[in-house]
Amino acid sequence: MKAVIMAGGEGTRLRPLTCHIPKPMVPIANTPVMEHIINLLKQHNINEIAATLYYMPNIIVDYFQDGSKFGVNLQYFIEETPLGTGGSVLNTDTFLDGTFIVISGDAYTTIDLTKAVEYHKSKNSKATLILKKQNIPIEYGIVITDKEGRIVRFLEKPSWGEVFSDTVNTGIYILEPEVFNYYKKGENFDFSKDLFPRLLKDNIPMYGYITDEYWCDIGDINSYRQTNFDVIENFSSNKYTKIKDGVYIGQNTFIPEGVVLKAPCIIGDNTYVSEGCKIDSYTIIGNNCHIDAFSSLKEVYFGIILSWVNLLNVEVA
Repeated sequence: MKAVIMAGGEGTRLRPLTCHIPKPMVPIANTPVMEHIINLLKQHNINEIAATLYYMPNIIVDYFQDGSKFGVNLQYFIEETPLGTGGSVLNTDTFLDGTFIVISGDAYTTIDLTKAVEYHKSKNSKATLILKKQNIPIEYGIVITDKEGRIVRFLEKPSWGEVFSDTVNTGIYILEPEVFNYYKKGENFDFSKDLFPRLLKDNIPMYGYITDEYWCDIGDINSYRQTNFDVIENFSSNKYTKIKDGVYIGQNTFIPEGVVLKAPCIIGDNTYVSEGCKIDSYTIIGNNCHIDAFSSLKEVYFGIILSWVNLLNVEVA
């Protein structure tokens, strides 16, 4: 099976983090969010991947290249003008040859894609939307399914007066190529606003796979910050040395005796922590950083962009 990662977003609500990098390259626990998605796909034996790009595409291409160092094969499809979510994926038609997964390159998730694909096939579905219950559904497209799981209604980003479900669209889809027969390559159209309503109207088999696994759309600074905290609570990586429970240190990083390290926290590569520092819980320090003597950091993502110090409510003393 193949996958398409939608990675063209500008991430305007994440500025200034996205002033100089595209949203899929914003780090979660010192790893670009798109790399987390690639690792998830690889875990489920999905190694043939296309990425649709628009905003600062060269940064993504330069980082991932052909995908070989990440254990996958990557192809890129760059849009000169935005084509919408559906139009960007249809632009990869030369890559597609059967059932495939569409997934956002700027959301973090641990959803079991293998189970979702099995569900899709068991229903003989043409389009399966992965859904999740959210306490505040108005920021997302909401969906209603019948007792068999078939989608009967949905609404894109409703007001509170229009809310009829707390089950939202994660933007992860399992599709058959024929659902694109309604459109031509190069046309601008959206999955939720254009394609899915047409499938529903024409009674095309379209199902919802509801999961309670972790998923977060990193839409703004608050959700970005919370996702980082959620990830480091259960962090593990062979790229880091675990020096005690919940505390991970990168390569060529110096930490003198006496520095206080409270879990959970992560310190990246080539970083120097000076004497007398206190690195408190829920702190992430990026690569190539220097922490001055007797500094105190708590609940902060420190590194890459200096303005994060104010933006993410860093406690630095």
